[in-house]
Amino acid sequence: MQSLRMIEDWPVTNAATAVVRGADGALLGENGPQEHPFPLASVTKLLSAYAALVAVEEGVFELDDPAGPDGSTVRHLLAHTSGLAFDEHRTMAAPGTRRLYSNAGFDVLAETLAKASGIPFAQYLAEAVFQPLGMTASRLDTGHRSPAGAGGVSTVADLVRFAAELQAPRLLDRSTVEAATRFVAFPGLSGVLPGFGHRKPNDWGLGFEIRGEKAPHWTGTTSSPATFGHFGQSGTFLWVDPTAGVACVALTDRDFGPWAAEAWPAFTDAVLDELDG
Repeated sequence: MQSLRMIEDWPVTNAATAVVRGADGALLGENGPQEHPFPLASVTKLLSAYAALVAVEEGVFELDDPAGPDGSTVRHLLAHTSGLAFDEHRTMAAPGTRRLYSNAGFDVLAETLAKASGIPFAQYLAEAVFQPLGMTASRLDTGHRSPAGAGGVSTVADLVRFAAELQAPRLLDRSTVEAATRFVAFPGLSGVLPGFGHRKPNDWGLGFEIRGEKAPHWTGTTSSPATFGHFGQSGTFLWVDPTAGVACVALTDRDFGPWAAEAWPAFTDAVLDELDG
């Protein structure tokens, strides 16, 4: 895919990308060092959320089990509606009333899962997601200030496997994945989309941001409203566009900033245009 060569012009030292098709998991194109490990920052939340959904299907806990502040549940934590602050265990709103993006919420989610399962979260994530998908280079940095929210380390090669799983699930029932990625949890809530400001509504599924009608956005102007995924402050992203039937991963070693807000949408539009052509 010629569009993937655009990363060579990004103002970064290292960048890697790949596009994978959903129906058969076919790798449609790649560029850059596919096996190079990059810190994922908040792309980690997709992996942590998937582990939590595996735990739900395994009966470790239920989405509506209490977790976090009074009145909050596992579902609230996944959807950034528990009321917890961004990076501290401080309640800023009643559960279900605001979309408060929260690393702390994912830390509490991990603690809740570990307590319910009797397995440390990093181990559970590895056994439930990384190992079954063959993500041998992926790990959780347990020394990070927010391991479950932003402490993942992985490669494009590994995340391509995860992106294929999101499009054609094997570890989870398809209905579980669709509930997490296609249906807005607590619809209508406003909140801040990190890096892009306040959005009303600020649509989110269960751990997965749903593009909806947000503009500007880190995906493309031609991305479908059904597009879901996440980006990380370390200069990383993973999106899945169900309408186009593809997913894209891009990892870099430069923190998110104006360069990414400008480069990523143009890159995504070019990828979608090439696939459509």
